[in-house]
Amino acid sequence: MAELDDLFHTDQYVGPERLTDLCFKLICENLDIISIKGRRGHRILRKGIIFPSEICDKIIEYAQHSEATEDDDCFFSIFKNLTATRLKHVKISNCSLTDVSVNTVVNHKLYELELTDCSNLTELCIEYINDNSENLHNLAFHGTSMVVPSSLNAADSSIDYYERGYVFKTPNLRRLALGYVGIPASEYAMLLKGLTNLTHLDLSNSFDIDVFEFYYLVPNLVSLTLYNVKVNTDPKSFVRNICQLKNLRHLDISQSNYKHGQFDNPNKVLCDLVNGLPQLASLDIGGTNLAGRGVAERPVYTKIEDSNFGQLSDIPGLASRINKPLQFLGLYGTAHGACRRHDIPAKVVAGDANEDQILIAAHVCMDNKQELLQKVLSDLYHVFRYENCHRMDQALCTVLEAMEKHPAQKHIQISGSATLFYIVKMKEKGELVARMKRRIISTLLAGMSAHRDEETMMRNGCLALCQFRIPQDVMSNYEALVKVLLHSAKHSEPESFVQRIGIYLLNSLACQVEGKEKKLLGKLGCVKTMLELVEYRVESNIFDDVLEVAWSTMWNMTDETSVNCQRFLDEKGMALFLLCVKQYPHKEELLRNMMGLLGNVAEVEYLRIHLMQERYVTVFASLLRSNSDGIEVSYFFLSLFSFD
Repeated sequence: MAELDDLFHTDQYVGPERLTDLCFKLICENLDIISIKGRRGHRILRKGIIFPSEICDKIIEYAQHSEATEDDDCFFSIFKNLTATRLKHVKISNCSLTDVSVNTVVNHKLYELELTDCSNLTELCIEYINDNSENLHNLAFHGTSMVVPSSLNAADSSIDYYERGYVFKTPNLRRLALGYVGIPASEYAMLLKGLTNLTHLDLSNSFDIDVFEFYYLVPNLVSLTLYNVKVNTDPKSFVRNICQLKNLRHLDISQSNYKHGQFDNPNKVLCDLVNGLPQLASLDIGGTNLAGRGVAERPVYTKIEDSNFGQLSDIPGLASRINKPLQFLGLYGTAHGACRRHDIPAKVVAGDANEDQILIAAHVCMDNKQELLQKVLSDLYHVFRYENCHRMDQALCTVLEAMEKHPAQKHIQISGSATLFYIVKMKEKGELVARMKRRIISTLLAGMSAHRDEETMMRNGCLALCQFRIPQDVMSNYEALVKVLLHSAKHSEPESFVQRIGIYLLNSLACQVEGKEKKLLGKLGCVKTMLELVEYRVESNIFDDVLEVAWSTMWNMTDETSVNCQRFLDEKGMALFLLCVKQYPHKEELLRNMMGLLGNVAEVEYLRIHLMQERYVTVFASLLRSNSDGIEVSYFFLSLFSFD
């Protein structure tokens, strides 16, 4: 593993975006530029356009981050034209594509295919992959992309794997990742049959590998990942089998389930494992008790020359590595605080002892260890809340990457948004470059949109957004932010902090913007929502800042925007005006906001007649005669009647 400084590249956000990035974004937001829709909505590449793999691969990458709504299968049909398009490296996540689209992309004879959380896929997509596998070197199914049936010998299966003699027919495959495999241990011999060229195997979260008796099928492995796989039932046999893989350089047996990480005689298990793998350079035993109790002692199970007796290891099972430390050791969540010990024979350690260890743990957990990642992000949050953070830029990149890769994981979004609040708050004014600001805001909004009914997420997101200049810094995400805030205003608990801060942000979004944005506010229902908030408070006899700010928001969004003035009248806003005047006759700020709004309505010539009804004029005259301290409410009445 690289040093910590090599894991993060914050300089990519310094300076303007690359022209190629802007082009890909524009194309993916406007697919009509390169394609047309067929009768069933499936996209067809425009005639005369030819894209190499370098462009096609990027289009798929950027399309997944595009806000333009498009049926996934309709989008992937662009690549049916094998003459005009080329695909080589395809990574798809959180996508609703079906086996049909998998068939479309694998027809390009891919080198790499990675599918993460694509829940609509079935075992049929394996058949499409097998038919086009001559160039395939890397294949991964992560998360809910579970394409391997629960049994390879099921009577109701459409495919008889045992009769034909294989599951995967991918002779050149080097890397394979299959998450959540549910087959019994006895069927792995069929699952991995013919894959002797594999060098990297990931079976994370699989349910039953027993003691890894099928090791002989993958003799060339240099990397084996068994995260959240129960291997402590018969550890002696498991270690014996794993140690047959003499080329193994990376082994991950970390756990998020405490019970699955408890081994009898852990020091000996770890010692035998390490001694049996002479090439091992990277080991992750996070969430287990394999690091022992932490008493530095002379090695019991290994033969070490007397000259080495002065050098001790605080992890007894790693005593043989004192003079040959591991490049990486994962100790996050290990028993007895192993990561806090002094003499650890490893160059880079993942744990929770300090900021560096936490950031390394986050990097290790980033892609496919969501359960641990949410705990790591919680630890990182506490670093910012209670301690001094020395690697703020690296932490910022870590949090953003985690939130971007796992938008559906509520706890990752909550912890990440809380940390973002502290990071942005602690940053000096002007320290965040424009591109980084946009990325932070976009990431927050994606999380808030995905979990808009989660009060904690909305609170964290709003607090973080308040650290930016509103509306200037959010103009590129204006519509998305308005939608999220309006939903929060309507559905959060009445009188809650989330509702209050959301209304404040909406009011800020209505200020210092042009007519286009003001019209959008009205179109999205902002006037109606504000009046509903007012109505609730009038009926409940509540006077609070939300009542005042709701009127202020409508004042701002009706300024020189006749269509919103019309909406105010259509939504029976004048009836609520009368009730507020009657109920709160001495609240000057409220009266000021209401009359400012009516002044905007009065500026619209064809709407003035609606204000000149006797019941309204009587109230106007009464308020005009009143003596108000502070800012004169009467100013607004004079402006109301000053138009020709």
